[in-house]
Formats: sequence, C-alpha cells, structure tokens
Amino acid sequence: MWEIELVPVYLLISIWGGQKRRYAATKFILCTALASIFILVAAFAMAFSGDTISFELATLGMKQYPQALELLVYAGFLIAFAVKLPIFPLHTWLPDAYGEASAAGSMILAGVLLKMGGYALIRINMEMLPDAHVYFAPVLAVLGVVNIIYGACCAFAQTNLKRRLAYSSIAHMGFVLVGIASYTEIGMSGAVLQMISHGLIAASLFFLSGVTYERTHTLMMDQMGGIAKVMPRTFALFTAGAMASLALPGMSGFVGELMVFLGIATSDVYSSSFKVVVVLLSAVGVILTPIYLLSMLRQVFYGEQSTQLHLDTIVADVKPRELFITASLLLPIIAIGLYPKLVTQTYDVKTVEVAAHARQFLPIVAKQQPSSLYSNIFIAPTLANSQSASLVNIAE
Repeated sequence: MWEIELVPVYLLISIWGGQKRRYAATKFILCTALASIFILVAAFAMAFSGDTISFELATLGMKQYPQALELLVYAGFLIAFAVKLPIFPLHTWLPDAYGEASAAGSMILAGVLLKMGGYALIRINMEMLPDAHVYFAPVLAVLGVVNIIYGACCAFAQTNLKRRLAYSSIAHMGFVLVGIASYTEIGMSGAVLQMISHGLIAASLFFLSGVTYERTHTLMMDQMGGIAKVMPRTFALFTAGAMASLALPGMSGFVGELMVFLGIATSDVYSSSFKVVVVLLSAVGVILTPIYLLSMLRQVFYGEQSTQLHLDTIVADVKPRELFITASLLLPIIAIGLYPKLVTQTYDVKTVEVAAHARQFLPIVAKQQPSSLYSNIFIAPTLANSQSASLVNIAE
C-alpha cells in the first residue's frame, strides 16, 4: 500500500509536467522505488525475527529484537524514509520533480508525499525500534541541521521560482528531524505541527506559482519583475504565503518552528554544548529563510517590468476560483498560528505516548552499553521515580 502513491504522482509529472517532465518523472520513480526495497527488506527482517511470523504492526512493536538486527533494520528504514522526506544527500529527485510538475502535482508532492516520510520515522523508527533510536537520534539532529542550512543556501542560488520553493521544502523538513530527535513531548508535537504547517504553506505557494506561470509563461525570476502593478491580488496572496513560510508570528510556521526549538533546547538527553550548537545552526537557517523568500518577492513583483515578459492581458490577476483555493489554504495557516491547539489537540495524546515510550529505553540502553553511547554529546537522563512513574502511566 505504501508505494501505491508513486504511480499517480509519476503520471502527474510525466503527462502534465514541463519540458523535462519525463526525466524528472523517471528520476522520481527510480529513487523512491529503489528506496522502497529497504522498507521491504527491513519489514521482512522484523516479521521473521523471533518465534512468530507476523506483519501486524502491533505484534512487531512488541517483539524483542537483537541489538545488531534492530540497528540494521532502523538504518534500512531510515534510508528509505530519508528519500521520502527527503534528507540530504538523498534529496536529488525533489528539485527536478517539483520544478517540472504542474502546480497541482507540486501541491500533492509538498502537501502529502513528503509528510509520509516524517510520519513513518515517528511511527516505525521511533515507536517500534526505540533501542536503535537511542543511537540514531543524534544523527537525526545533525542531519536536520544540515537539511536546514543546505536547503536554505541552495534555495537562495535558484533562479527558477519552483526550484527555489523546492529547496525551501528541504530546509523546512530539517526542523521535523530536529523535533523527532529531541526526545521531548513539545519537540515531537512541533515536528508534527511543522509537517501540517508546511503542507498548507507549500501547497499555497506552489499553487500561486502556477497562477503566476499561467500569466507570465515563465518560471525564471530574472525574466520577471514589476508584475505587482498588474497582479496586485496575486502579489498580496504570494506575500502572505511567503510570510507564513518564513515563520512570521501569528502564522502556523512560527508555532511549529518555535516548538521544535523549545523541544531541543529543553531536552535533558543531550549535553549543553550539543544543544547550543544545534540551536545556533538551526537559527542560521531561520535567518536565511527570509533572505531568499523576500529576494524572491523582490525579483518577481518589484522593480520595473522586464521587456522579455509577455503578460496575459485577458486575465491578468487571480480569478475568483483561484482566490477561493488560496484562501482555503491561507485561512487554516492563520487559524493555527493564532490558536495552535486547534490542531495539536488532535494528536497530542499519541505524541506524548511515543515520546514517553522512547524515553523509557534511554536508561536501559545506557546501562547496557555505557561506553558505546555518544559520551560527549548524548547522555541518558536521570529521572526521578515519580517522574518515571508518570511517564509510564501516560504511555499506558
């Protein structure tokens, strides 16, 4: 069932995409399908481990795996989901797929497909393989920081509007990894909220990029400029989406990133030096985000109109249908930003349970393998008896 979504997305890109649609679609299907082999192998390893053979998730979650096998299975799942999320350096299919897909295809990719990788990391890697997660959590935090900075820097270098938004997605998914690695309830909740928020924000921005393309017949930002005068409503909507993406207070992006920062900063799992480095480097990505987004707005909408640009004079600005679609995405962004509990209350019980379940294995692994943990950056928390009991009660 996991791979069924690849076929319609492949068709959306290969049939209704841009000039290099077949190349982008082939690269997408090859990368994601090859990554799925790791899911298949890891799933069979879990199913046939022990005395019983089962593919039920509940049964697999209760099994006890040898440490070496659990680490290998976790690594297999991580590679597969790293392609889905995506995580550097397994991200190369994403800019091509986003750049060549139609606006609707890009909306599906950004709003749905990427989130499957983050969801799977929480429900499979962290919840079902908690022993191995102890060893891989610092790796996830480091990869998250790399995603944030690398994605932001690459986004700034793009001249294609959709490719800039594509690399922006890579950067924002880095916060999901940092939240998952935090081992805190607020960090986990922030990671899930970041996925929901990014799905709405990226979908709105890709839709508006499609609206702009229909009027200008180009995605090259150096060929645009000054179109705010003839497309004022499009300019206003694009600005609102960009403000949400750069985490403006009062919008959902701000709440998700703030919760991730609070989660990693208040975590008692890592050493202070490690947390400071992660927070500071992640903050660099937060600073770079408004630079490339505001630069995008300046190139597309401000200044003098390029002589190379031939605008559609019949329908210059957004139509009522397009305005309705964009408003349907922007209104939830603002609503979540003003009242985050509107969304967090729907999944808080599960994120608290998963975080509590994973934390129970920290002292156990530290006692069994004290020398093999990341002694300088990764420490097992010392929980009071009352706090341990409360965590167990929450999980039950």
